[in-house]
Amino acid sequence: MSEETLPLYQKRVQIHPHSVKGRFRTLKTAILVFACSVYYLLPWLRWERPNAPNQAVLYDLPGRHFYIFDLTIQVQDIFWLAGVLMIFAILLFFVTGIAGRVWCGYFCFQTLWTDLFMMIEHWVQGERPARIRLDNGPWNRKKLLKKGGTYGLWLLVALWTGLTFTMYWVDAPTLVVDMLLGRAPYAAYFTTLFLTATTFTMAGLAREQVCTYMCPYARFQSAMFDHDTLIVSYDERRGEGAQGRAKLGKGLKTREERQAQGVGDCIDCGYCVQVCPVGIDIRKGLQYQCISCALCIDACKHGLVGYTSENALNGRKTRLLKPKTIGYGVVLILATAILIWSIATRSPYTGTVEQIRQPLYTQLSDGGIRNSYEIKLNNKRMAPIAIGIRIEGLPGAVLDMDGMERLELAPQERLKLLARVQIPPIRSGGMSGDQVTFVIEALAGASGVPIRREMPFYAPESSR
Repeated sequence: MSEETLPLYQKRVQIHPHSVKGRFRTLKTAILVFACSVYYLLPWLRWERPNAPNQAVLYDLPGRHFYIFDLTIQVQDIFWLAGVLMIFAILLFFVTGIAGRVWCGYFCFQTLWTDLFMMIEHWVQGERPARIRLDNGPWNRKKLLKKGGTYGLWLLVALWTGLTFTMYWVDAPTLVVDMLLGRAPYAAYFTTLFLTATTFTMAGLAREQVCTYMCPYARFQSAMFDHDTLIVSYDERRGEGAQGRAKLGKGLKTREERQAQGVGDCIDCGYCVQVCPVGIDIRKGLQYQCISCALCIDACKHGLVGYTSENALNGRKTRLLKPKTIGYGVVLILATAILIWSIATRSPYTGTVEQIRQPLYTQLSDGGIRNSYEIKLNNKRMAPIAIGIRIEGLPGAVLDMDGMERLELAPQERLKLLARVQIPPIRSGGMSGDQVTFVIEALAGASGVPIRREMPFYAPESSR
């Protein structure tokens, strides 16, 4: 007797979601339209700049500047990115603890683009029964046209998605012209084609498999759940009854008749399963594949599916304000406030001073001592700024910068200057531990706290 061999991998079951109308479907569509409008149109929004492309949002890697409307982010401001990532992580924990996987159901890029691709498929191939018949039917002219039309539109959307992403790094109109003329950088072509292929594959072909098998959030999100977390759940007590669920039929049409027969309110129409984009049956309880899109709530006309918590299902009160939730909220508010304060109070310029140690000092013919320093200035504004440089703390010292003690920096200009500090012979003895303070300050009414850099001043041992 041969033993049946079980396959190690289950063949994928193609999912054909049915369309549905309701408040959650309307919300998902509104978020999809808003997200796509921002993503696809934002690179084309113009923003006047004196020395950079007039693009509202531009990540200029060669120039080492990130432009977001009036905000200019430079390399030394990278800690802002760390702050934003931390805020997003805390926000994810905060929202997940309250409302489960709403990020996955409404805001995740995979969900949004998959939703868009399924809308295209529905528009070309028809409703769920028509798509099932088309997939199960033989390859003929009709099937070739519908499948080819679907894939063609998917490819156009994927191509525009990849090209749009590249536009955020190069001026959009210039990039499109250069791409068409074949003179764009190699990296632009590679990035566009790579994202075209991944978008087409992930949103068009893989779909729910990305959420189920590739996304790590599906695996560890349960660690953020508790008994008060709102989840999409099926009311088994009302839906099943003592005798389970049953379809509508003779003697089972009204609620009174069904209760008399011990049958629940669920008529087993399967509509909640048909509309699910990941193909699960919500009546089987909470499953890690569920992305909380809530389309099954719209599908169930008897109100058997809804947002609830495990405590509510067991007859207990749901508590949304818990120590964990309050803690996440406080940290989120503090992190956001600190980031906003840091951006609002940022200095319009930066300045650093480094001592030139080769030679460490120079002894002049008259016995005076001179130290040399390198000053680096950076104008972070989109407008010119007047800068003055002076020294303090070393009596009798003279600052010589070849007339560059006062200068004007062009918008976002970086400048490197040589500064010499000289003391007369009378001060050349006993110089051990002497310091000189460079003061870099904005002039002509420009805002900004003066930058003070204390540096050592060296003299020969024989003169001390």
